[in-house]
Amino acid sequence: MKRWIGSLIATLIAATSVVAHAQTYPNRPVRIIVPYVPGGTVDLVARVLAQRLTEQMGQPFVVDNRAGASGVIGSDLVAKAPADGYTLLVQSPTLIANPLMVRKVPYDVVTDFTPVSFLGSVPMVVAAHPSVPAENLQQFLDAARANPKGFSLGTSAIGSPMHVSLEAIKFGGKLEMPIVAYRGTAAALNDLLGGQISVIIDALPSTAPHIASGKLKALAVTTKARLPSMPKVPTVAESGIPGFEMVTWYGLWAPGKLPEAVAKRLTEETAKAMRSSLVAERLGGQGFVAAPMGPAQFAPYITKEIATYARIVRDAKIQID
Repeated sequence: MKRWIGSLIATLIAATSVVAHAQTYPNRPVRIIVPYVPGGTVDLVARVLAQRLTEQMGQPFVVDNRAGASGVIGSDLVAKAPADGYTLLVQSPTLIANPLMVRKVPYDVVTDFTPVSFLGSVPMVVAAHPSVPAENLQQFLDAARANPKGFSLGTSAIGSPMHVSLEAIKFGGKLEMPIVAYRGTAAALNDLLGGQISVIIDALPSTAPHIASGKLKALAVTTKARLPSMPKVPTVAESGIPGFEMVTWYGLWAPGKLPEAVAKRLTEETAKAMRSSLVAERLGGQGFVAAPMGPAQFAPYITKEIATYARIVRDAKIQID
């Protein structure tokens, strides 16, 4: 009887501690790890989210860029951090794609992370340097098949949705050419703008200003339907690769086994932040569609996306040593 009472008291103390922690959370600055260099869309989304959470929760949410190994280094830092809500991760589908392509990834996407919230998505665009003799993706595929050594492809990071989309287009378009991998969107865009590479796929927010200024040209969009903002630009599916549809999305994760009460608070505050006028002003005009959803919806979405990426990786025979 005494043992049972002791066990009950211990359980009640633990539960009270978790609730108290959630009520006082956060009581110090929170790091949001972005596993890439500054300047890309992941970084932009994280900084807007951090600003809004700081305003809402009364403690600094600070973006910490930890680039390297196509996002693996920063993601692994979060996977191994204490599960207390003070180290978070903003990532893209690269988090789930890397383990499908890279032989040694030091974390398990399902067990080492707590999915806090889906944040939103943006369309991607196939963008080319103006010197490329093609006005759409179909023309580029024809030209690249005829002269594969005359063109080059680039991507912001191995395992990124941009990389996987490019591999899928290579496979569907029967292209035989390597993909140059960069350490982030900024570096890839710089080389594209300079003409060192011919084509990349990138998230629309990063690329749209250069397309609008004429420094780049849009060959196709990766969405199911044409974009209202770019009605003359065909979809990839219209360009000889039927059924193609991909967007890049962004999520907020914490280390695995985050206390439920803390996770709930973070999910609620993140949903409020993503529906704010700040997000609409800073991201909405660039094609970002805010669509916050909590773990009950985000976790199965991740499972579905893993299956989609696994199929592309298998079909295109992508394997990174």
